[in-house]
Amino acid sequence: MIDLQGRVAIVTGAGGGLGRSHARLLAQRGARVVVNDLGEGAETVAREIVDAGGQAWAAQGSVADAGRMQAIVDDTLNAWGRVDILVNNAGILRDKTFAKMSLDDFKLVVDVHLMGAVNCTKAVWDAMREQNYGRIVMTTSSSGLYGNFGQSNYSAAKLALVGLMQTLALEGARYDIRVNCIAPTAATQMMEGILPAEQLAMLRPELVSPAVLALVSDAAPTRAIVCAGAGGFEIANITLSEGIYIADEPRSAETLLARWAELTDRRGETVPDQGWAQYRRELEKAGFVAPETAPA
Repeated sequence: MIDLQGRVAIVTGAGGGLGRSHARLLAQRGARVVVNDLGEGAETVAREIVDAGGQAWAAQGSVADAGRMQAIVDDTLNAWGRVDILVNNAGILRDKTFAKMSLDDFKLVVDVHLMGAVNCTKAVWDAMREQNYGRIVMTTSSSGLYGNFGQSNYSAAKLALVGLMQTLALEGARYDIRVNCIAPTAATQMMEGILPAEQLAMLRPELVSPAVLALVSDAAPTRAIVCAGAGGFEIANITLSEGIYIADEPRSAETLLARWAELTDRRGETVPDQGWAQYRRELEKAGFVAPETAPA
């Protein structure tokens, strides 16, 4: 049984949908929860938690406002002395094809999803380092991992969060800060009108939240991309193929295309432990002995 007694969690975008489900589950497991959202939904969810016997308070504000997010974290530290868990859940949609999308709508989505997560994570980072403990969840999406028609802004922001997770997990490891991604499929306000009602009924947010609970527990992994929805769970990986080395043939684009099937053969592919793995592999193919880790 995962017990979050003594832990303090901040959940963004928690006034409804996925965030509400995450916040309520963390509170049920004993965490004190800061419920963040833009509107009155934050107050409603905090009250639901308190009425159920938990501890929570509402903190209104946009994740795109770095100053406001820092103030919320400061208030949390003053009230409860620590921040153990951050679930970056807040998000918006501005769907259009790239040809029809304004740059303002592109930037807005990036500001909320990517910079919103950056703002919140930056606000808790020093406190987590000082206490030698932290669990951070980024909300990515299959749209970012694999693309989705009409969501170039959303896809770009969501995949950027995976890159942020990869590096923060490396930088936080010595402080027991574990950083992971959740890629949810759930019936939220953002999904209304996209799927038929009978399918939406199968995609209840509370079927995603167990994955979030696992990712914020003491036994959480780090650098995992967990996909979850309708009771199904999967792991997404960014892999590196074994690839090829062009030695005797011309090192040209034509050679590369001629050997494309060999290049893209997925047998023997790996999940690199860090970006240096690409440098190491390519140097070793060329006959050099490369260090196991990147130069400091």
